[in-house]
Amino acid sequence: MRRLLPSSFALVLGLSSQAQAATVTVGPQGTHPAPCTAFAAAADGDTIEIDSAGDYAGDVCGITKNQLTIRGVGGLAKIDADGKNAQGKAIWVVQGDDTVIENVEFTGATVPDLNGAGIRQEGKNLTVRGCSFHDNENGILAGDSAGSEILIENSEFNHNGAGDGYSHNLYINHVAKLTFRYNWSHRAVIGHLLKSRAAENYVLYNRITGEDGTSSYELDFPNGGKTYVIGNLIEQGETTDNPSLLAYIEEGATATNPSHALFVVNNTFVNARSSGTFLNIGDAAAPAVVKNNVFVGPGVPSNQAGALLSNNHTDAAPCLVDAAAFDYHLLPDSPCVDGGADPGDGDGYALLPDAHYLQPAGSSARVSLGTIDIGAYELGGDAEPTGGTGAGGSASSANGAAGKASSAGSSSSAGKSGGGAGPVGSGASASSSGGTTSANDAKEDSGCGCRLGRVNSSPHSVLAVLGLLALRRRRAR
Repeated sequence: MRRLLPSSFALVLGLSSQAQAATVTVGPQGTHPAPCTAFAAAADGDTIEIDSAGDYAGDVCGITKNQLTIRGVGGLAKIDADGKNAQGKAIWVVQGDDTVIENVEFTGATVPDLNGAGIRQEGKNLTVRGCSFHDNENGILAGDSAGSEILIENSEFNHNGAGDGYSHNLYINHVAKLTFRYNWSHRAVIGHLLKSRAAENYVLYNRITGEDGTSSYELDFPNGGKTYVIGNLIEQGETTDNPSLLAYIEEGATATNPSHALFVVNNTFVNARSSGTFLNIGDAAAPAVVKNNVFVGPGVPSNQAGALLSNNHTDAAPCLVDAAAFDYHLLPDSPCVDGGADPGDGDGYALLPDAHYLQPAGSSARVSLGTIDIGAYELGGDAEPTGGTGAGGSASSANGAAGKASSAGSSSSAGKSGGGAGPVGSGASASSSGGTTSANDAKEDSGCGCRLGRVNSSPHSVLAVLGLLALRRRRAR
């Protein structure tokens, strides 16, 4: 009999495992009445589909199986803690590895030590997609897990925090890598909108806005780590609890985070407070790369004397459509139009932005027209939307007028003749990659007779090409 080589044996085992994986249904017409009974009965690798029509109040538990895919169907499946908790920690305590959670709403997580989370992540590797976390003590709280990678995309975090300053919209402890993209994090209660101690952080194309909440830092990386902050909308509200918008390595370096490199590229920062520091960078950090950003409102761009600042908009000239209404698109005559420069690479990662954030928790491809614009939006550079979720749900209903970004305009604006928010993204994202895309070389487009910026290879790349077909005119300069 032919002996299987180790690699062949592993392949056979993998195929066998896939063949045995099952889809388990939850809900009024499902096999199980509530998610926790399904988790207990599931085998490694199963998919658990939760009918959004069901009532799952108080259904809290630990999840120990590996490689589970858990998704709400027919909309967001709502899990209200209803005064209960699992293990004194969370609504769901995820102890298994390689878990995917999609289209689930988490609310009401409270525990005696004020650290209750919608999801408490204790296993290795987690993907959260199209979910909503609101009115918990923490949205997501991830513990230390060496080698673990966490991907969070197309999700909303709203009004989480116990009000003690130690709980946050989401808090990621020492893991290998965090990718946080196409999300809306806002209105935290005293705590931060995003806090991460990961060795690598990729914060890409999100809306991270304090609005009428009392959040402290919008972004906090207390132990540094190789950190990329690209293409985000970042706003500090009037009622903030701290004057800094982004804090980096403020608690000192750690052995788990050997890199002290920070790259802040093509973001739009707005400070509604009377004073502040946009980038508060600790002494242990390497010189931060700060390029193509808009800094609107009072305060200094950075407290780091050696920061490498270039092509940023820091003067008082108007550049945004309506910052007070959270419309951060560029005015046609803005000095930010064509004011940027190709940011190149940072430690081998392409810094050129390839997406726009779309409200709520969606995205579209970003196409650079001629010279890249400063800020999170390229004037007229929207392609068709992708990603997006139903994450607005009940989490958005408490917002009132605050945080309602304009969605007027067309995603197919010609050339740089205008911009708009474009359509609001909807549906689940099809991408589950870690966001480490690289840029292609710039190409000529004979149809418009102009040199286009790079169209990056990414989940948006096909849509970017389609979007180019609509871009036939450029604003005369």
